[in-house]
This record gives sequence, C-alpha cells and structure tokens, in this order.
Amino acid sequence: MVMTRALHPADLWPGIKAHFGKAYKQMEKQYTRYFEDKSSDKAYEEFVESTTFGLPDIKNEGQAIRFDTDSEGYKTRLTNVVWGLGWMASREEIEDNLYESRAARRSRNLAYSMGQSKEIVHAAHFNNGFSTSYLGGDGAALFSTSHPTLAGNKSNKPSAAADLSEAALEDQRISIRLMTNSRGLKMYFRAKELVVPPQLEFTAERLMKSEKTPGTANNDINANKSVSMSGGYSVWDYLTDSKAWFLMVEGVPEGMVTLQRRKLEMDQDNDWDTENAKAKATERYISGWVDWRAVWGVQGV
Repeated sequence: MVMTRALHPADLWPGIKAHFGKAYKQMEKQYTRYFEDKSSDKAYEEFVESTTFGLPDIKNEGQAIRFDTDSEGYKTRLTNVVWGLGWMASREEIEDNLYESRAARRSRNLAYSMGQSKEIVHAAHFNNGFSTSYLGGDGAALFSTSHPTLAGNKSNKPSAAADLSEAALEDQRISIRLMTNSRGLKMYFRAKELVVPPQLEFTAERLMKSEKTPGTANNDINANKSVSMSGGYSVWDYLTDSKAWFLMVEGVPEGMVTLQRRKLEMDQDNDWDTENAKAKATERYISGWVDWRAVWGVQGV
C-alpha cells in the first residue's frame, strides 16, 4: 500500500495544532525477564538433553559393580526466521505534508511495531503452552503432566486447574521443589518469580506483600512473603488468559530461550520509476523452550 495525499488531506493545510494517537507513552521491553537472550550464528540451533547417572547399588563382596550410561535425551531445534514491516509514501505526499514531525514519527512507530511483535511472539509460548497443538522437542506441550523422562513421565503443571490463591501458590511452590532431573535425582529447583496477567496483578500484590495471611482475620504470618521468592512477582501485559498464572523456576540454565540471528535494522530507499519513498524494518530471531522445568504453569478454574 502506498500512502498518498488522500490519506492525510488535513496535513496539506496549515492550522493543525497537534496530531494525536501516535505519541502515547510506549511499553517497555518485558520478554527479556522470562527468556534467556542468546546470540545465534547459524540458520538453526539445536539443544540436546544430556542425562546424568542414576543412583548407585550396594556392591556385594566379590561381585561386579554395575555400570551406568550417560545418554542423549530429546533434541530441540530452533530455526531463525525473519520478521519485517515497512511503509511507502508517494513523493508528493512527503513534499506537500506541512508537518515534518508526522513523517519523522513514522519510522519510530515502525520500530515500536517490531518490538510489540517480539513481545507477542515470546508470550505465545505461555499463551499456547497448555495446548497439545504446540509441542516441544520432547513431544509434549510446554505445560504438561506427561513430559517423558528416563524416570517416567514428569509434570510442570498441577493435575487440576487452580485459581491464584495462597494455598494454590504454596502447593505449586512445593511441587517445583520436588521436581527431579531426567534420572529422577533431586536438583536445586525453586520457584523464582510469579508471573501473572494484568487481571491478577492486585491478587498477586496481596499474596506477596501482605504481612499476615491475606484475606482472613487470622494472625498467621504470610508464608509466601516470609519464604520469599527472589524475583517476587511481575505482570506480563501480553498474557492473554486472564486466569492462568506461572512460576519461573530457579536452577534451569537452558529453559526459555530467544536466539538473535540479526538485530533490528532500519533502512530506506526510493523507487526510481514511481519516486515513492520506502522505509522498512527487519529482524531475524526465534524463541522457544528447551527445558520445560524452567517454568511451571497453572490454568485458572
């Protein structure tokens, strides 16, 4: 689509005090709080699970020791893709526009659109995480009760949906602490941060900040505050389910990953034959999950 003078006829005449609708305060970057940012130098990158050893046996006198194997687990391949957007305007539209600030703002808004897209792309892993239409390298959804491991199927969500509450939060924190690696060995897994959509912000504030048991007349301490999580809680504005909530897990280095193949680039040029001005923005990256233990998901009732 080419922007012509007909799309902004008011800009051809003096008298406009100000334009509105494009100069709102913009959102800050949020996805980097939940995804590990890595560089990429290939068309795709692969992550391969490496299992540890199991537990030892009693070795009876004169008997041979049992030997175990350190084997390869599931693979996750993340293939970089290019995202792009641009605008095009006729030479006359630019020449006759009396308000240069409007034209200059177009490229800034283009960059902001690219940033918004990146948030939506990353949040989609959480928003679609309970759906079996979106499977990871191990053949299960991100949030599942049946992640296959050498120690049997494991879970990173509760067996039943639960609204965000004091008891539900405590239950999930305990479940995270009881998670194991692929051979069933205990690791240092701890709930690090509660992540909620905007609709649950005030519920999270009460659960995490109240001195006493929230919502009751009891004099018990608020255990979720005294046994605090290092990251507290955060609101991710791009979460679409008003009742689902999540816990980021400490101790999982290769969990939610974003790979940057090419950073955001802005460019502009002109068509020789039409004299239309063009501007574009492109960026090449991919996001995904490698180790499902990095985040615990709960669907609200």
